[in-house]
Amino acid sequence: MPESLPGFSRRTALRTLAVTALAAPIALRPLTSAFAAPTASPLWHPNPATDGLKAFEGIEADRGNHHPDRKYVVVEGGDHYRFNIWADDRDTTGGGDRQRTESKGMVQNGTTLKMRNGETWTIAYDMYMPSSLHGTSKFTHIFQTKTPSTNGGPWVTIDLSRSGSTEIIQVRAYANSGSPAIAKTNLAPLRDKWINIELTLTPGSKGSASAIIRSGAGSGAPIAAQGHMSNVNIPDQGDYVRPKWGIYRSVQSAKSDILDTYLLFRNYTATKA
Repeated sequence: MPESLPGFSRRTALRTLAVTALAAPIALRPLTSAFAAPTASPLWHPNPATDGLKAFEGIEADRGNHHPDRKYVVVEGGDHYRFNIWADDRDTTGGGDRQRTESKGMVQNGTTLKMRNGETWTIAYDMYMPSSLHGTSKFTHIFQTKTPSTNGGPWVTIDLSRSGSTEIIQVRAYANSGSPAIAKTNLAPLRDKWINIELTLTPGSKGSASAIIRSGAGSGAPIAAQGHMSNVNIPDQGDYVRPKWGIYRSVQSAKSDILDTYLLFRNYTATKA
């Protein structure tokens, strides 16, 4: 367990890691089209220090109230969110086979932002993954998109998985046949430092998704993986598509991969084209 997990009194020390063994891009489009920077002002740009957890529609953690003394999602250091999870946590779904610490939705100044069919949204943020957060043989989602009214999905996810001893981070069209990767790369070089994630999503039953995983903080950091996919199943189902962040994972993976751990997020933005 990270030393700062119980009290959150110490900031996690950052250290530089070399980015190696990067996977080849998948189904790439030119940077001037699929990955062009948005020109509109962000509709969602929460400030952790002033917005706190009001930046989200809600928090899903310890829904069975088994550990009321634990702090699952907190503002740390005034500039980022910390999502904690413990190995003995269990969610109320799945019959005890999974655990969850997630935020859901995007709220700006009290207004919930909703992604609907045919709209194109770009969501970006910095993320810090410690060495205690492992890729697993069963599912580990650190980002999901779902439809609230139907509980439909997950549609597009970011997963931490493994193939033998190699751990992988991948953005996936999870609801498509075979849950293909939109972009993926080795996880190890991206741990223990701030990295950047950028997703461009157009909801619909035949929507589209682009993804960039950067090996450092901010939009100018080197690209570790990127890709674009059409005919991605991201339907609003007459409601809207809602993003979720945090750790949602099966505990049926190897015990050595289910550790007390956390995720950090900062600099959230969401822009509609």
